[in-house]
Amino acid sequence: MKIIVAATPQEAATDAANWMSRRIRSAVRLRGVCRVAVSGGGTPALMFDDLAAMDLPWSAVHVFQVDERVAPDGDSDRNAGQLASHLTDRVPIRKGNVHMMPVTAKSLTRASAAYADKLGDAPLDIVHLGIGDDGHTASWPPGDPVIDAPGRVAMCGLFNGRIRMTMTPTVVNAARARMLLVVGGAKAVPLAGWVVRGEPYPVARVRRTDTTLCLDTTAASKLPAALRIAAPGRG
Repeated sequence: MKIIVAATPQEAATDAANWMSRRIRSAVRLRGVCRVAVSGGGTPALMFDDLAAMDLPWSAVHVFQVDERVAPDGDSDRNAGQLASHLTDRVPIRKGNVHMMPVTAKSLTRASAAYADKLGDAPLDIVHLGIGDDGHTASWPPGDPVIDAPGRVAMCGLFNGRIRMTMTPTVVNAARARMLLVVGGAKAVPLAGWVVRGEPYPVARVRRTDTTLCLDTTAASKLPAALRIAAPGRG
């Protein structure tokens, strides 16, 4: 695990965007395609804005969702709207390469299986995640059996007012690389609980090998200083 700490949420988001851009270029150079899965929330919008301003090989990029709330199209609870307005509507990516979770389907069980089929058997190149102040990541709420669900995509129970479709640890941990963008003091306790003490938060199911954390100083405040490094170009 690699931990990069920045002074502000914006700098942490820029670190995350730079990390992602390097891996997008590398995947396209090596394999001709890059398959990226992204999470929702407030902080990723900053990262998406930075990515949208970069000259990347978007025609060779496929974007998937790590998780999505079950809500109507256009609802403000949906991660899809943020992803579109801050990234995919602003870059020259093919419409067919943007794969939104089918959370308006009549049968969410069948829709989950269909999304798993769309993912295919090849590992994702990048999975972007966050951490909640309760230690959840993706849509793996504390105590929810979805974290042990078989297969690659499943439904969690009611969580903060919505049921959700989510990738499971199986597909997240099979990815070539994972990156967690985490900012804010509310995340400091679960982050340290996972990284330092190995406490059984849901995020502890994320594989540490080939995983990078991009943090701001408040999120990193309970981590030992020896674990932290500065981003390239900042010392």
